[in-house]
Amino acid sequence: MAGYKITKKDEYYTYEAKGHSECKLCRLHDAVDVDGGKLTVGLSHFLPNGGGTEMGKNTKESIYYIVEGTMLFCGEDGNETILNAGDSVHIAANYGKCIKNIGTTTAQMLVCLLPTE
Repeated sequence: MAGYKITKKDEYYTYEAKGHSECKLCRLHDAVDVDGGKLTVGLSHFLPNGGGTEMGKNTKESIYYIVEGTMLFCGEDGNETILNAGDSVHIAANYGKCIKNIGTTTAQMLVCLLPTE
């Protein structure tokens, strides 16, 4: 372990996640990468016109930052919000949500996950 980890643009790894469809999920950083780390960071690529997630909960606090594209965010409270490049949403742990690409191009979303203490 070390005090930092650099991930070059071609050094990520891909993974699959339950409830995700028509997407490529890339892990950039895992908490175990650094001494005392807690943060996990990924870059998700959602295909046009429907790539996204089912309504679900995550045990970790989350931040979604839209890098490219247009996504529809839906919270468990029924509210829907269109998110464009540069927009972000901060989500409490164990809160139901889903997200879907409603645009005509591939959307990219930076995902930051932090476990609750």
